[in-house]
Amino acid sequence: MEKTSRDPAMTDVARLAGVSHQTVSRVLNNHPNVREQTRLRVQAAIKELDYRPNRAARALVTGKSQLIGVVAQNSSLYGPASLLSAFEEAAAQAGFAVSVGRVKVLDRDSIAAAVERHRDQRVAGIVVIAPNSSAADALADVPAGVPLVTVDGDPDRPTPLVTVDQALGAFEATKHLIAYGHETVWHVSGPADWFDAAGRVEGWKAALDTVGAELPPVVAADWSAASGFRAGQMLARMPEVTAVFCSNDHLALGVLRAMSERGRRVPHDVSVVGFDDVPEAAYFIPPLTTVRPDFAAVAHETLGLLLEQVSDGETAQPQRTVAPTLVKRESVGPPPK
Repeated sequence: MEKTSRDPAMTDVARLAGVSHQTVSRVLNNHPNVREQTRLRVQAAIKELDYRPNRAARALVTGKSQLIGVVAQNSSLYGPASLLSAFEEAAAQAGFAVSVGRVKVLDRDSIAAAVERHRDQRVAGIVVIAPNSSAADALADVPAGVPLVTVDGDPDRPTPLVTVDQALGAFEATKHLIAYGHETVWHVSGPADWFDAAGRVEGWKAALDTVGAELPPVVAADWSAASGFRAGQMLARMPEVTAVFCSNDHLALGVLRAMSERGRRVPHDVSVVGFDDVPEAAYFIPPLTTVRPDFAAVAHETLGLLLEQVSDGETAQPQRTVAPTLVKRESVGPPPK
């Protein structure tokens, strides 16, 4: 087909594929009542013409936007970044575009401004990755009737929420260390105002409580390897410390370095477990036992919960948790004799 000065339209695709424009629309919307041979012919025409659906026009026809707004902190932290990436992929698979409003800090004003920008874009709904208390407070300002889901937000707020079961992951990690014969487990925590960190503290305490183990004081840190290293320097000087559960893998990396510098071998002298299963965790020395969140499952649950609100205005199950998995590697062993 000859090139024209205008962008290709649906009618051009239909003409090239030898079908009606209604059939092209059905293919674009993944309608089941299209023969596979016809679907392949239409997809080939779309590719040849480099056709791009006009989402704005489609929204005018259907009355439904194909754009979802996401509010997220401009951060390289593994958990929030992985959640955002997984959600963008899930949305694309469902035929939605994603507009990401990044904020420098998760405070009330920044989130409110990002939400308003998304509303100006006429998005179908909004997802807020709200992992700490200041972000959760800002959600009270979102007008009623706006489809909204928070990810890793405050479990005590009666709003639609999807989160990893942080307490369960921490419980399983701590129980795994206890099963090797450690009398207790020390914990290097994330920031106190993060819901993820609080849930992991809760699960760690619950696991120790089930066996009547002594509860050591929490070693407070942030999410960085440098913070883990400082915590590890303190713990490495304490011979009674034989097992450490860290609130994320970067903290665990810092603890591993501190133990090594002090001459305490992992896992022969001290066992260490992390959380997140970052891609590098399998290549730490030793390879790190950790808890793997299912970010893809969180993304799909989030999208489903949002689309239920878009379609029905409400949802039957407004809060959903996704169980993580314990990944066993070589950083855990029995306590020294």
